[in-house]
Amino acid sequence: MPTNRQQHLDNRPEGEAVVGNFKLVTAETPALEDNQVLVRHHYLSLDPYMRGRMNDSKSYAQPQPLGQVMQGGTVGEVVESRNPKYAVGDKVVGFGGWQEYSVVDGNVVGALRKVDTTHVPLSHYLGAVGMPGVTAWYGLVKIIAPKAGETVVVTAASGAVGSAFAALAKARGCRVVGIAGGTDKCRYATEELGFDACIDYKQHPDVKSMSQALKEACPDGIDGYFENVGGYIFDAVLLRTNAFARVALCGMIAGYDGAPLPLANPALILINRLKIEGFIVSEHMEFWPEALKELGGLVASGKLRPRESVAEGIAAAPEAFLGLLKGRNFGKQLVKLI
Repeated sequence: MPTNRQQHLDNRPEGEAVVGNFKLVTAETPALEDNQVLVRHHYLSLDPYMRGRMNDSKSYAQPQPLGQVMQGGTVGEVVESRNPKYAVGDKVVGFGGWQEYSVVDGNVVGALRKVDTTHVPLSHYLGAVGMPGVTAWYGLVKIIAPKAGETVVVTAASGAVGSAFAALAKARGCRVVGIAGGTDKCRYATEELGFDACIDYKQHPDVKSMSQALKEACPDGIDGYFENVGGYIFDAVLLRTNAFARVALCGMIAGYDGAPLPLANPALILINRLKIEGFIVSEHMEFWPEALKELGGLVASGKLRPRESVAEGIAAAPEAFLGLLKGRNFGKQLVKLI
């Protein structure tokens, strides 16, 4: 059996996460038992939610255990199988974690899913046609539920969730405004992703400036907002919401280092009769097939052209992850393992 290199969470961050929180180890891959398959991972997904799980604090999921493989989504190829449902050579998506191989019980519901790479590249099943894409779909379709002609806004606009959100919202006839960091990301959002406008938050570092930029980009106000960041941007958006606007609260990356994120003017929730709903996409698996079908069609037709940032090798995962938290990635952040 092959040697398997893994990244473990070695110790918990004190404030900002650092490379020293992780440890690269080598493990032996166990022999397969009945119904198990051995998956060689081609790509590992890096996602902001992982930072929250590094903390030992109350959350929607259990903290990442110390001394164990960092959890995360993977895509790869079956290289050995003792399960009749899977053949050697099958391309699969799963939750194999920060390692080069995983042994998976193929009979566990949701543990592995075979995917077709004829029209959709394998790596996209970790982004546009994977968890981030379904996240965008659920927040838009089930919470914001936009009508044609409405204005919707999303933070982290050039990332995996934001890019899918734009394609899905444009397909529903919305005006779509993004918020991203830097002129290059904003140009990509408008020129390649189909955003009607994109605001560079680096040029608008406070509530007053951001609110004015939103007023110009959203002259008819904001009907729907998909939140990935939190902080002063959330405050600025709330100032521009229309009556009965809907907010899908997915992430609060500005607060992942542990400091609480106060809301400057919560009275706006009442004044504008806002609907604000937090959600975790893994709790809504019944909608994944519908979402993945639409997302796959958008990618295959060229209406969704996601960009990827790719780090090389399992040893590079911690640095790439910390860069993601600081917005250094451009599009979906992956680690290529083969």
